[in-house]
Amino acid sequence: MTTTTTTAHVCPECEESVQIGDSVRLNEILECVGCRIELEIVALSPMALALAPEVEEDWGE
Repeated sequence: MTTTTTTAHVCPECEESVQIGDSVRLNEILECVGCRIELEIVALSPMALALAPEVEEDWGE
């Protein structure tokens, strides 16, 4: 049986607790359950979250 460890971190937008599993990857996008904003994992050790960049159109460039 495999166990998954989760740790709680704080959303930089609403300060709600965000549960993050131990199998996440750098630059992975998560969603805050409190404010529904997208968060990006910007560092793994120590774990750090930041607001995910907005997706922009490239207009065919």
